[in-house]
Amino acid sequence: MRMTGRCELAIVGGGIVGLATAYQLLRARPGLRLVLLEKEAETAMHHSGHNTGVLHAGIYYRPGSLRARLCREGKAEIERFADEHGIAYRRCGKIIVAVHASELERLAHLRERALANGVEGIEEIGPERIREIEPHAAGLRALYSPTTGVIDFREVALALAGEVRRMGGEVRTLSRVEAIIRNGSSRVLRTSGGDVEARNVITCAGLHSDRLAAMTGDAGDQRIVPFRGDYYTFKPEARHLVRALINPVPDPAFPFLGVHFSRRIDGDVLAGPNAVLAFAREGYRISQISSRDLVETLTYPGFWRLIGAYLRTGVRELWRDGFKGAFVRALRRYLPELRGDQLVFGPSGVRAQSLARDGTLLDDFSFGESERVLHVRNAPSPAATASLAIGRHLAERARERFDL
Repeated sequence: MRMTGRCELAIVGGGIVGLATAYQLLRARPGLRLVLLEKEAETAMHHSGHNTGVLHAGIYYRPGSLRARLCREGKAEIERFADEHGIAYRRCGKIIVAVHASELERLAHLRERALANGVEGIEEIGPERIREIEPHAAGLRALYSPTTGVIDFREVALALAGEVRRMGGEVRTLSRVEAIIRNGSSRVLRTSGGDVEARNVITCAGLHSDRLAAMTGDAGDQRIVPFRGDYYTFKPEARHLVRALINPVPDPAFPFLGVHFSRRIDGDVLAGPNAVLAFAREGYRISQISSRDLVETLTYPGFWRLIGAYLRTGVRELWRDGFKGAFVRALRRYLPELRGDQLVFGPSGVRAQSLARDGTLLDDFSFGESERVLHVRNAPSPAATASLAIGRHLAERARERFDL
């Protein structure tokens, strides 16, 4: 295949994390010969364009973790970037609601975690205050986070792509990386759009992060297992039922957040998601099946250990996925007035979750490195909120390791 370019640094992945990394590197090192490779015809076509757009304040994450620190730092950076580029966002606030007495201890623990993470303005509130903030929500107690917000992350990603080009970087679409081959002190990235030779490589490949790491001989012992989350959308006449964001208290018996309500920056209201195995890494509908992806998941020991640990919860999620009535009953715990005929089936997303062989879900952001290569191994939510901070973190590591 023909050689289509040489550069000092190639970034694989045109989602918001890859774009933010390119942006931060070019700001720190003007004139850097940088090429960003994206397999789709446009950037930000997967996770960056398939999320609810929540600007997380950093409540849920283990104090001292990268997720906690980079979420807090990244939110401030995203807001500054949005101000500079005329991108709309709104600090609408969020309530995390306990609807049963058994959840109150977990709510108190979550408040302590939020305080440890330095979340601004966090407040525990009772039923009257809940009704002031969200008049149609049910709840015994809640945490109120006034600084949580919403934004269109795809709009942010497209603005980042524009900045990368303005600063002299190349964003090359329709360039699926098929192999990474050592060539002396460089790497040749064999892509569907031609070969690119790079002295250094950073992979920000999201749903394919484990495969890109394996291409460099650094597979590790963790694998990406994709989980699909389906949302329902409120009909226009029902949108008044949700003013901003209503979330449940996380259930320790379930590794994901659970169903919640999100009023997006465009005014749409989403309800969901569930969490079920996706039959393809980019399978946004149940009908989308990749035999390669499915076989890799079903033959990975960690997947079956995860299923064994969460079997009852998994069956409940599958039931909700197949029956709208079950989904609506779960939503009505928090919004009793909601009716099934006020909802229509909406968008879906796929979570790129790194899973260990023992069935443990990797809880934190994770980065790997080998000779002249850096990898983003695991970047679940709040990666979009934290993207500019993740990009800065990677840029700092790249400047140290690659002598940029």
